[in-house]
Amino acid sequence: MKAIERTTWFLVILMGVFGVMVAHAQITLDITKGIEGGGVPIAIAPFSGGAPENIAGIIASDLQRTGKFAPQPAGSRADYSVAGQANSGGSRGYVVQFQLSGAQGGQLLNLSFDAPANQLRAVAHRISDLIYEKLTGDKGLAGTRIAYVAGGGGTWYLVVADADGQNPQTILRSSQPIMSPAWSPDGSRLAYVSFEGRHPQIVVQDVSSGARRTVSAAPGINGAPSWSPDGRRLAFTLSKDGNPEIYALNLGSTTPVRLTSGGAIDTEPVWLPDGSIVFTSDRGGSPQLYRMAPGGGAAQRLTFEGDYNARPAVSPDGRTIAMVHRRGGRFHIAVLDLQNHQFRVLTAGGLDESPSFAPNGKMIIYSNGQRLTAVSLDGSVKQDFALRGNGRDPVWAPFAR
Repeated sequence: MKAIERTTWFLVILMGVFGVMVAHAQITLDITKGIEGGGVPIAIAPFSGGAPENIAGIIASDLQRTGKFAPQPAGSRADYSVAGQANSGGSRGYVVQFQLSGAQGGQLLNLSFDAPANQLRAVAHRISDLIYEKLTGDKGLAGTRIAYVAGGGGTWYLVVADADGQNPQTILRSSQPIMSPAWSPDGSRLAYVSFEGRHPQIVVQDVSSGARRTVSAAPGINGAPSWSPDGRRLAFTLSKDGNPEIYALNLGSTTPVRLTSGGAIDTEPVWLPDGSIVFTSDRGGSPQLYRMAPGGGAAQRLTFEGDYNARPAVSPDGRTIAMVHRRGGRFHIAVLDLQNHQFRVLTAGGLDESPSFAPNGKMIIYSNGQRLTAVSLDGSVKQDFALRGNGRDPVWAPFAR
């Protein structure tokens, strides 16, 4: 790789592109592609009781977004039906009850929840996930969260929102760029790169309290943090010894351990469930993905398709790696199955970047540098997040514990 190309690649994948982005981006989702046939018909009746939230509408939107269901009005011919009530419970707020029935009238679910008025949307998401799990056997995503970076006018924001894009909450505002957020395995913390003081540093922040801790501010590059499966360590990239290398830090310590060495650029580490690490390196002449043992050492090359594969993300079961793949001058999101070595390109491409798996492993969220999109692991379902402005570096939170 030519020196100029190598430098450009390194700056793009490690430092990011800090374009103008509008703060406090509001996200909504538009389904642009669904499973062939439109999904399983499910009739959803309006919830009685006069609750201030459109619970039935939220459930319908959640289920449609999965691509597996086609919500219908009450009374329509459908394989399943949902009905419910949300009645005032006085000091308890609202009592929300719902029933899921099959086409032959058999009741599959009949549950109730107590919720204050400001938690009715969360209850609707919970109902959506219960229905999804009952009918598919997989855990649903409606009750999960995402984080992303927004900014503009010299101010950057780290935002946490519901999986449908509602309830965005800014947890950090900075006059300097923020990048590469990563959720801890328990969903309580975010690690990210902050350029406060005009120097990159790796920060860990408690999402609820806002408490922050700088874990690395070494000279040079501090980039691409990733949590170990047990949440006790971070892997990241440092250039304090001259060349960008991968280090691991026990969060109970202050001294990172170097895992790679040599003349190549080694960056973007992510942990597999067994403790091994997948990372991006140009040691073979172009950016490709490699895998090494938890303690470093010899690395196995994983990708051979094309001359650019970078920014890896690992599925929750550790079987699949998502990445940014360049083909024909366009950047796509692609996946590699580590068991059968099948490589698939999932997106039409352009400037696609920053893939992150949903906690059930069924969807991948990513950015094209301007908006956020999610695509199913088989490429059959696409969800566009319509922003008032731009969003970058999206990451899907794990399931709540």
